[in-house]
Amino acid sequence: MRCPYCGGLDTQVKDSRPTEDAASIRRRRICPDCGGRFTTFERVQLRELMVVKRNGRRVPFDRDKLQHSLAVALRKRSVEPERVERMINGIVRQLESQGDADIPTERIGELVMEGLKALDDVAYVRFASVYRNFREARDFNAIVGELESEPEAGSNDDAPRRPRAPAR
Repeated sequence: MRCPYCGGLDTQVKDSRPTEDAASIRRRRICPDCGGRFTTFERVQLRELMVVKRNGRRVPFDRDKLQHSLAVALRKRSVEPERVERMINGIVRQLESQGDADIPTERIGELVMEGLKALDDVAYVRFASVYRNFREARDFNAIVGELESEPEAGSNDDAPRRPRAPAR
């Protein structure tokens, strides 16, 4: 592993341990050349995934890009990072376990929207507004109306409902 500070190739692993969800291994490394310390993560990759863009171009799947998109949608929202990481791991597992290594961007977008709908309504609307290219206020009203008309997951008539902001 190349040192991010000096570029040295001979870094040493000082500590390895699984992450909390056991989906990856966290490794603390040190560079003997400059003394720099850094952390790397090792994850299982079942297959090389290729994303097929709307224009037909194929690019390698980038987990970091998915993570960044979710971070933008979840900005200033109080969602635990562990829940976000579990969602990302779930999406990647679903993509890797499907038969084809070529994944259309639409499939990734739909999986993200499903996950965000269960995670945070505001982040879901934010992501949907970009993904579906909202142009007018009525586009937002339609998706908020869709959220309000859905019953709460796992709720029953005796359980208190989560309050929703009134539609404007």
